[in-house]
Amino acid sequence: MALWIDKYRPREMSKLTYHKEQSEKLSSLVTDGDFSHLLFCGPAGAGKRTRINCLLKKIYGKGVENVHVETHHFSIPSGKKLQIFVVNSNYHIELTPSDVGVYDRVIVQEIIKDMAQVQQLNRASQKAFKVVVLLEAENLTKEAQHSLRRTMEKYAANCKIILCCESAS
Repeated sequence: MALWIDKYRPREMSKLTYHKEQSEKLSSLVTDGDFSHLLFCGPAGAGKRTRINCLLKKIYGKGVENVHVETHHFSIPSGKKLQIFVVNSNYHIELTPSDVGVYDRVIVQEIIKDMAQVQQLNRASQKAFKVVVLLEAENLTKEAQHSLRRTMEKYAANCKIILCCESAS
């Protein structure tokens, strides 16, 4: 049994009934082809993730809805083991790096590098890039933010990053 909010959540950009101008701009941005990294900012419950999911569907089609939850394990140089849960499809990955605290830099670097270094097999039928959605981006440490900036610049052609946060500061 699905929750009411999940059952009636809009799944397409055209079904979003609020901030239509933003929806139209986002639609035209992804329709034109290549777009830059994006930042979605707003209060909790404002529909940021819903809009991101609609945007991903606009880019990749229905395949983006076939998601599964995975647990990724990382070892840092000090020997500590880290674990983070991610939601991913063949086209994107969603994660909350701040869940691992001060080690978020390691998570951001490793996951984005893994996503960006794997080329799409069939570029004719798919986009040439994958998308990484970073939730609660405002909670990233300064080290993770600097690492993210460098990684975004390096892998901009293969990996687009969508940051989702409650405050832009």
